[in-house]
Amino acid sequence: MRVSIHKHISNPEHFKQQLLSWSQQFREVVFLDSNLYPQEYSSFDCALAVDAFTSLKTDFHNAFDDLKQYQQTTKDWLFGYLTYDLKNDVEVLKSANFDGLNFPDLFFFQPKKLFLLKGDQLEIQYLLLCDDEVEDDFEEITESNFEPFVTLSGVEGAGEVQQRISKELYVEKVRKMLEHIHKGDMYEANFCMEFFAENAIINPLEKFQKLNAISQAPFSVFFKNNKQYVLSASPERYLKKVGESIISQPIKGTSKRSSNPVEDEKSKQFLESDAKERAENIMITDLVRNDLSHTAQKGSVEVVELCKIYSFLQVHQMISTITSKLDAQYSPIDVLRTTFPMGSMTGAPKISVMKIIENLEETKRGLYSGSIGYFTPEGDFDFNVVIRSILYNQENKYVSFSVGSAITSQSIPEKEYEECLLKAKAMHEVLQ
Repeated sequence: MRVSIHKHISNPEHFKQQLLSWSQQFREVVFLDSNLYPQEYSSFDCALAVDAFTSLKTDFHNAFDDLKQYQQTTKDWLFGYLTYDLKNDVEVLKSANFDGLNFPDLFFFQPKKLFLLKGDQLEIQYLLLCDDEVEDDFEEITESNFEPFVTLSGVEGAGEVQQRISKELYVEKVRKMLEHIHKGDMYEANFCMEFFAENAIINPLEKFQKLNAISQAPFSVFFKNNKQYVLSASPERYLKKVGESIISQPIKGTSKRSSNPVEDEKSKQFLESDAKERAENIMITDLVRNDLSHTAQKGSVEVVELCKIYSFLQVHQMISTITSKLDAQYSPIDVLRTTFPMGSMTGAPKISVMKIIENLEETKRGLYSGSIGYFTPEGDFDFNVVIRSILYNQENKYVSFSVGSAITSQSIPEKEYEECLLKAKAMHEVLQ
């Protein structure tokens, strides 16, 4: 059981920073920030969950069954992540590539303390075992004099950010993918490469604040599990459940922003009318429709928006919105299980593609192209796609971010490479 307390917040933006700053004392932290991005399906502007009362940490074996049991027994708020490698639980697949981060395949926790902010209204939900701490905590938060962009005292260095795959090798690998497409093994695949630094000592809070400031993405996350961090500026929603409504919003199609309004509009128009980008998006929309149909009421899968252009600080993106109504015989976890990993990060047909990219990529994806989000006590949920994100293992001083692009029959390897560099720009900037 939780106690629920409501407060009026006079300066929500300032309060968000105070909340994030205060949260750093805890071992487990999930801070979700929509950055007030105008979006139809938003439940709150910001959420903070800290301090695990219970948690679930596991590898991919029976991961979805374990999660289902955990979610159904706690019937409470749960925050955490699903890594891309849970594909091995859903299908007969494996992940044998190099992994410098070593995060568990799945991690969720039931927070003792939870803050939900919408407009200037704050709801605080504490488990009964610590509800006597609410007022003291609130005072501590509002009096905390956070310094944005605090740097660590002492040495901070991310070593040299290196690229796991050279341009030449990237082009060669994309050519191999094109051969698979021409042979009919697949139509479209998301191919990713890693940037990394060893012996990296970074201040995760500061890096997140910088990344968030230059991206202001609707699905930003600061995640901490002891020494493991995710600093995410994701623009993409994977899946949301509200009652029986399921919403998926895959992104496929990217073009760059320009400070010149005329050029910027041109870039946007170009993306909107680009046949290749539209074809990519439509293929994935079709795949998502198929995925959702496994748990949907008959005839309820609907494409609400097709290939709509949304603008973010760094890029323009093409996004489609697909909805369905959940058939009562299926649980919330069944929806995740039958749609995971998300189509925008795999390709079509999904299983064939996952085998091909496993062979061509050099790194285990782990939490990159997985998902971070939460469940409510009622079994609703909302999950992002972990892209435009920096992952950091403080213990082994390894920092990593990956980027990818969709390869189709019309792909020009050099152009795909340029798209990857465009997506890597914000993370590069933050780590330099």
